[in-house]
Amino acid sequence: MRLENKKAVVTGAGQGIGRAIALRLAREGADVAVLDMNEATVPAVVKEIEALGRKAVGRVVDVGDPEATSAVLKEITAELGGLDILVNNAGVTRDNLIVRMSPDDWDLVLRVNLKGAFNCIRAAARTMMAQRSGRIVNVSSVIGITGNVGQANYAASKAGLIGLTKSAAKELGARGITVNAVAPGYIETPMTASLPDSVRETFASKIALGRLGRPEDVANVVAFLVSDDGDYLTGQTICIDGGMAW
Repeated sequence: MRLENKKAVVTGAGQGIGRAIALRLAREGADVAVLDMNEATVPAVVKEIEALGRKAVGRVVDVGDPEATSAVLKEITAELGGLDILVNNAGVTRDNLIVRMSPDDWDLVLRVNLKGAFNCIRAAARTMMAQRSGRIVNVSSVIGITGNVGQANYAASKAGLIGLTKSAAKELGARGITVNAVAPGYIETPMTASLPDSVRETFASKIALGRLGRPEDVANVVAFLVSDDGDYLTGQTICIDGGMAW
């Protein structure tokens, strides 16, 4: 119970990696706020957390909207009785080649994936600064490090998260707040589950461990970073990719 009585917010927590992170933090003793744009997914995760004996609240919010995000973070902080941990996991994809990508698809991905994290950090930082403690983790991607064909918008947003992480770590470190990023590789999620077997086998062949990752593999590292065990790590990006060979 490394996080007993800590108060956590996880965005994009309705499914996949975000859900796994929310549940892992709850198992470690945290009370968790589940944020997601998909109203249908939030109640189930809230119930799973409550079944673990922890307090949970759910909110449907577009983290790309700064006013809505600020209001929700304020409500959650009051309802949970504090805010110790923020995990920025919310993300979308709109893949296409650059010459075919619409400006709207570019803007949407940057708005949710990168601006959303900025909005959440800005909203949470004052509380964390006042208490002189806090843990922030941004969920980036190996695509933000390597780039990928047909994912210029996604790669740019995830690379931007790494830069945001480094800058926020420098700004907030003096107040006892750590800011780190994790960069998952190919992870088994509803998104990858729909891929043909041939594509999944190609992905696996590029990974030293020979398999796609699990959402829990990411959650394990996040749980470490937000615990006291990770209190001397900040400004770092940890790749969780099974030794992917590029």
